[in-house]
Amino acid sequence: MQGQGQGQGQGPAWDRASAHRQVARVPQPPSPAFDHADPGAYYRALREAYGPVAPVLLDGGVPAWLVLGYHEVQFVAGNPELFGRDPRRWHAWDRVPTGWPLLPHVAHTPSVRFTEGEEHVRRAGAVADVLGEVDPYELRQRAERAADAAVDAFAGAGRAELVAQYAEQVPLHVMAGLFGLHPDETAALERDLAGQYGYGTAAAEPPHPACPAHPGGTAPGPAASAARLRAMLEAVLARARRSPAPGADIPSRLLAHPAGLTDEEVVQDLLTIMAAGRRPTADWIGNTLRLLLTDERFALTLSGGRRSIAQALAEVLWSDPPVQNVIGRWATRDTRLGGRYVRRGDCLVLGLAAANADPRVRPALPGGAVGNHAHLSFSHGAHRCPAPAPQLAEVVATTALEILLDRIPDLVPALAADELPWRPSLWQRGPAALPVTFTPL
Repeated sequence: MQGQGQGQGQGPAWDRASAHRQVARVPQPPSPAFDHADPGAYYRALREAYGPVAPVLLDGGVPAWLVLGYHEVQFVAGNPELFGRDPRRWHAWDRVPTGWPLLPHVAHTPSVRFTEGEEHVRRAGAVADVLGEVDPYELRQRAERAADAAVDAFAGAGRAELVAQYAEQVPLHVMAGLFGLHPDETAALERDLAGQYGYGTAAAEPPHPACPAHPGGTAPGPAASAARLRAMLEAVLARARRSPAPGADIPSRLLAHPAGLTDEEVVQDLLTIMAAGRRPTADWIGNTLRLLLTDERFALTLSGGRRSIAQALAEVLWSDPPVQNVIGRWATRDTRLGGRYVRRGDCLVLGLAAANADPRVRPALPGGAVGNHAHLSFSHGAHRCPAPAPQLAEVVATTALEILLDRIPDLVPALAADELPWRPSLWQRGPAALPVTFTPL
């Protein structure tokens, strides 16, 4: 791969005449150079060509920087005064085409995702406090009930598709319970998450709250699903306000938090919690199941105890993290990063998967990942997943894996490992399907 600005310490990577003509892209669909079965090869090629910060083109030829280096991702995420989260400072908005598929992920909304400074401290602190009040024991019980119900639905068939029928289902029902949703609302939640984000489809993209009205706004289907999700959450808030006593669900706790969030702030942040909690957890479960069932290092030791599950969960966070790339950060002033000249208003994409594989810091895997939490799979800095969230996700994922393997210990993939499809996305990493057979219960 070739592109201008390849040498370390050179100027801007896209000089307008020949900018990005042969530079690797980060679009959807991806360029032919990207292999969903081996995304690491793509990141290695970029690193070899450009070093830790690579010039890329987003959909529609919109330029950005892909941050590949571990230390560089840490630096960008850890210095919000240099690389802010508010996308309104982007200088390339005039280049964003109508109907841009990444618009829902970068269009500014009054969400905690785009807050900065003291406002972010207030909003993120409320979210972290509320998640910290979730009792891990009660969460495990919720996950056990959801996992058992999911297994019951296919246990007698002798076959199942573990992504749609299991990995998707457990986080969905756990999240619905934490939000205080009724059974009919849970069914609507599943429908509208699928409609908004393409869950369960080959084109699934990373989840984020839908953007507001915009000249290139969301398609009618996703927009209708987003509107229904919002209406559902507004109904949940109204129900919480009518309750004579504060509830233990997340919406009620956010309303009661001393940060004094407005209803609009609560709705926006509930959408963020829902998006960040459900899809990545489902993919963490799916990626770990795939590893457990196809890698002989784990498949041969499943009967030997729980350590193989813990090891597999840790290895996935290093090697196949559910969130691969995060858009974005925007430079607040001209600066230098990884030998590149980054202009004020430039967009940067955090390459979490590439950073985890940075040969300068990569631990000796397998085995070396157990207990090693230095990966960047939950990002870094002020906008990383709030402290309680990774632990809560681990409780759900571990419980889901334990219940499934305890109840159906003879799971056998219906396809060879190299035939199991991945969802075609550069942003979110997860199996498109995981068909298995087993002895019917």
